[in-house]
Order: sequence, then C-alpha cells, then structure tokens
Amino acid sequence: MKPNEKMYEKLREATKRLMSGGPAAATAAIQQALQTADSSRRPMQYPDWTAANLCPMRDITPSFDTPPIDSTAGKFISGSYTNAAGSRSYKLYIPSSYTGQPLPLIVMLHGCTQNPDDFAAGTRMNAIAEEKQCFVAYPAQTQAANSARCWNWFKAIDQQRDQGEPSIIAGITRQIISTQNVDANRVYIAGLSAGGAMALIMGTLYPDLYAAVGVHSGLPYASAHDLPSALAAMKSGAAPHNRSSTGASAQLNSIPIIVFHGDKDTTVHPRNGEAMMARKPKPSVRRGKMPNGHAYTQTMHQNTEGEVVAEHWLIHGAAHAWSGGSTYGSYTDAKGPDASQEMMRFFYTQANKPMCN
Repeated sequence: MKPNEKMYEKLREATKRLMSGGPAAATAAIQQALQTADSSRRPMQYPDWTAANLCPMRDITPSFDTPPIDSTAGKFISGSYTNAAGSRSYKLYIPSSYTGQPLPLIVMLHGCTQNPDDFAAGTRMNAIAEEKQCFVAYPAQTQAANSARCWNWFKAIDQQRDQGEPSIIAGITRQIISTQNVDANRVYIAGLSAGGAMALIMGTLYPDLYAAVGVHSGLPYASAHDLPSALAAMKSGAAPHNRSSTGASAQLNSIPIIVFHGDKDTTVHPRNGEAMMARKPKPSVRRGKMPNGHAYTQTMHQNTEGEVVAEHWLIHGAAHAWSGGSTYGSYTDAKGPDASQEMMRFFYTQANKPMCN
C-alpha cells in the first residue's frame, strides 16, 4: 500500500473511532495518519502534548555530557499555590550566593509529559542561574488538568487574564516575588512547546508582571480555541488571531520576545515561530553554525531607538526539542545553539542593566 493510501486508510479509521470511541481515540488515529504521510519524506517525531493520550516526549539527542548541577550548590525547594481556578505545585531554584539581595526571576513552563526536575535538567537553567545569580521557578502542570501534563494553551478560558491557568501561573509568580527578594522589574517567563505557547499567553496578558518572553517550539497567542484547531495550528501553522476586544492585540507587538524553532519540527510547524514575528520592526539577519552542530538563522528586530526587541532563531536540521539542552532531561537537542544562554542574554538586554548580578 502506498503512503497516501495508508494515510487515507488511517483517516477512515479515525472517522470510525470518532463514532465508536469518542474524540480521544479519533485524535490518536488522526495523528497516526499524519505521521504515516510524513514518514516517506522525513524522520518520525513524537507529539509532546494534547488533552488526549498521545505519545510521550522522548530524548532525541544522546550526546550531551554536562552533568546536572550539584544539588549542594543552591537550594531547589518546593512550593504550591492555590486560587479559585485551582492548585499547582512548583519548584524554585535559589542560588547559593543569595543573601537577601534583589535578584531577577525566570519562570520556566515545561512541555508535555515533563515536570520541573526534568525540565530543569534538560535546559540546565539552574546551572546558569547559579552562575548568574538568578531565581528560577518551574510551575508544574497536573495530570488532573491535562492527561499528558500539557499546559492548556488551546482552551479559551486559559487565554484570559485572571482566569484559568494564567491566573495560577501569575499567582505563583507573585507569591515568589512576595516571599523572596525578587527585583520586580526583572521578571521573565519562558517555555517549551505547550509551555512555550503558555509563556506567550502570560507575557501577552500580564505585561505588568513579565518584562520579556522566551518561546521554544511554541505557538502564537490565541492560535487555537479547542483540540481540533490546536491540531491544525500545530500541523500547518496558526491562523491569524482575533482577540482585539481583549486589548491583547496591542501587547502582541509590544512585548520583547525571543523565539527558537527547528525547521525540521513536524510536531509544531515552524510557521508558528515566524507568525510570532509578524509586524515586528526593522529586521536584520545573521547566519551562523555551531561547531559540529546545527546551522541557524538569527533574525533581529529593532525599534526606532535601535534596540533589539524581538529575535527569531530558526535552527536548521533541528526537530522538536530544546536547543543546546542536556540529555539528563527529556526532549533536548545538544547540537545547539544554546537556547538557555541566549534567552538569558536577551533578557539582559531588555533590562538595560545586568540581567543577573
């Protein structure tokens, strides 16, 4: 049977499952059909999110040899936050040099099937925070909220300020600010995949709380409103958003943002990264290549004062994984460039003063 025939057979099976087994079974069958179509021309990838039972994340690059940060260096403590929308736990890294001085805070939102410890290990952000003297917080999604522990970026309630998961993540951020000596002018948020999509939601809805956003392999704000539209946005790229009535449209073009996306990502289409750069000002392009690693195209956008307010890194040959990450965590690509270091550097430029002390 030819690849296209196999795909059509899978789609027919999805229709049958929708009638007999419901949306979750149908979604799984649709994903199998899409993977069948892709398999004849590019390597298979593994979906990392959805409300249905899809494949878990997997480490795709077993070639990074930096060990996890020594647990005795700083403190990695647990906390929790509850409001009317629900409860979430989180982990907070406190560098060993902290003695009460004001430090920046980075909030990191993990991808599907991940947890704070896994995400911290894969991004190596705790090691960077120890060196640079920063707090790093890792909110944890629950299986009760999403069976694959994905942030629900595609639900309308979770795209609104002071509603749903945005209210919980903002509450965690404010709780840490109130319990630690955080420099409130240097609070940033970043994430991977579903976490990247949610990070952009947070930056869009809470520009008073977050000074800049980092998105890795994510999707634009309001790019979906339910599971079918989410699958479509992931596969083909997001359709233009329509959220002007919320006041969020103006924020989309004003928040400083750095975006990373692999051009071989078949889980979240690279067009989604490009869409986040729409209507950004004055682009300039730089190309490079990591030693024994990926080539990349870095597009920078400057405002009228000549300051870089947006960056888009297209990583050539990379799939759906954190660029420059460690295989001690899941879903990483050690061939670089180093997304964690570059995000830290970008956040530094937005503060107009050292990002970390």
